[in-house]
Amino acid sequence: MAYYINKCSQTRPSLENKIISLKEQKVKLSDVDKTIPISPFLKWAGGKRWLVSKYPDIFPSNCERYIEPFLGGGAVFFHFQPCKAVLADLNSELIETYKALKNDWEGVWRILNKYQNKHSVDFYYDIRSRSFNSKSEKAAQFIYLNRTCWNGLYRVNQNGQFNVPIGTKDSVIMDTDNFSYISQLLHEAELITSDFEKIIDNAKEGDFIFIDPPYTVKHNLNGFIKYNNKIFSWDDQIRLRHCSTRAVSRGVQLIITNANHQSIKELYDGLGELIEVNRASVIAGNVKDRGVCSELVIRCGIR
Repeated sequence: MAYYINKCSQTRPSLENKIISLKEQKVKLSDVDKTIPISPFLKWAGGKRWLVSKYPDIFPSNCERYIEPFLGGGAVFFHFQPCKAVLADLNSELIETYKALKNDWEGVWRILNKYQNKHSVDFYYDIRSRSFNSKSEKAAQFIYLNRTCWNGLYRVNQNGQFNVPIGTKDSVIMDTDNFSYISQLLHEAELITSDFEKIIDNAKEGDFIFIDPPYTVKHNLNGFIKYNNKIFSWDDQIRLRHCSTRAVSRGVQLIITNANHQSIKELYDGLGELIEVNRASVIAGNVKDRGVCSELVIRCGIR
């Protein structure tokens, strides 16, 4: 069974010593054995935690650098914990939240603890309506709304304002939270707000890019894909195909996840191996649309 292996040759410390070192000093990821499991701190539509758990064999055995141009909740990054990474997304609020955890996780944590004690319907809508100045406050607001809004969705109105109503979850602090360790991981990553094409075009031979775009098809299938079409059009899908082709020609390894739809199969035909995978869908707004779904993985130049 093939697993992603980062190219780190240093002697690995014991788990006990590793935890102590994480608390006491800034540690390079290359010095840390990947035995501390990390869950994404955000719930993100289309997250790929299920993919790395169910289909580990599709990923490369090694690479020079891990690149992700549609970061979202970062499930694949947190699973593999690579030594070198470029993490990007067009959502600037998302990237700034990652940066805040990287640079001041304790400040974000303190604010979230306060929010946990104050959480209510009125408090949710009050926080949702506010504009904060400090990076830690903005990050805490982003995480709080993500964890307590309806279904963990990220959606904005025409003015760019977050407009998802309150959900049924009231946990602001999670048992799985490990902001200290997440901060250490992010110190080995470059965080960029950018369009995907620039990120992919900068990849070099030996790099591995995990590409998980919003699912858009030529003929929309459901309401969620219709919403995606507003933020990632079919023209963007074609643009992604072209820049992925250029990357593969440079010796870059790629995995692209996408909707299992005939238009996608036709668009990506000839780029690499097309694999159908199954997942459980729980985020659809209409309950009847939930269940086992099929997705498409395009695997290119994997060694």
